[in-house]
Amino acid sequence: MELTTVWFMVIAFLWIGYFVLEGFDFGVGILLRVLGRDEPERRAVVTTIGPVWDGNEVWLITAGAMTFAAFPEWYATLFSAFYLPLFAILVALILRGVALEYRGKRDDLPWRSRMDTLIVIGSLAPALLWGIAFANLVRGIPLDASYEFVGGLGDLLSPFALLGGVTFTAVFVAHGAIFLALRTTGDLRERANRLAGWTGLVAAVLTVGFLAWAQELRGDRWSVLIAGLAAASLVGGLVANRLRREGWAFAGTALAVALAVTSLFAAMFPAVMPSTLDPGSTLTTVAAASTPYTLKILTVIAAIFTPLVMLYQGWTYWVFRKRVIVGV
Repeated sequence: MELTTVWFMVIAFLWIGYFVLEGFDFGVGILLRVLGRDEPERRAVVTTIGPVWDGNEVWLITAGAMTFAAFPEWYATLFSAFYLPLFAILVALILRGVALEYRGKRDDLPWRSRMDTLIVIGSLAPALLWGIAFANLVRGIPLDASYEFVGGLGDLLSPFALLGGVTFTAVFVAHGAIFLALRTTGDLRERANRLAGWTGLVAAVLTVGFLAWAQELRGDRWSVLIAGLAAASLVGGLVANRLRREGWAFAGTALAVALAVTSLFAAMFPAVMPSTLDPGSTLTTVAAASTPYTLKILTVIAAIFTPLVMLYQGWTYWVFRKRVIVGV
């Protein structure tokens, strides 16, 4: 297997990890005011993701860094084309991180209410914008022969892209609701379980529609099969949630997110930035890649440090695995 293909798979793996892990804490953030009816409940909701949210964002940083190192042309084209959406995501993530860190620094309800608002906005905006961005990666954008983006913001807001944004958001909300049902107790757990049921149904309908459209635009039999497994996993997670098996439910939605993102990357390959103007202007893994020597060095580094990071993050989740009890 060529190193360009290997590194395309590595980049895909990093994005899969990011959306599986950051996806549920985006969902928790969006639901903060929906499920948290008072300060003790909102504090419990934030506590469920407090020890892990910043570790989840490491996957995004690593995905960006590895794309820059392994596929510099992809990185350059991506950031020039999606400059405004990516800048908005960055601002939202900064505000969200500040709010999560500073929420408990003052024993003042108006202060905490403002921080909660920032957490909701900082969770909702990236979820929506990541969906729009990845839908455009599948659909394609206007690129010229030099792989330069020659469109405008309106080209990124097609019906398919907007459906991607809504679908990502709905899936993350359901994923987050199931995570809250898994990590909380009492009335908060019951409400999270019920909310996961109906938001999951909405997410399932949107996911089937979005993935079917994506496969029609750019897919093969393997990506279609993976997309079908993603939809089945989401339905299985909802059934487990209905049976009050929150652990299996969370595993189902996590697998659904992983398979759905896998199907999008599989549909794209070997393109990394398809062009809607001319197939000859499509940026491929080979055209976007660094030199073979660089890819070899990166492979050695990734082989050493990726397992260590995953072990550390797995240990973190194990340490903070117990349910959070709503205080007074």
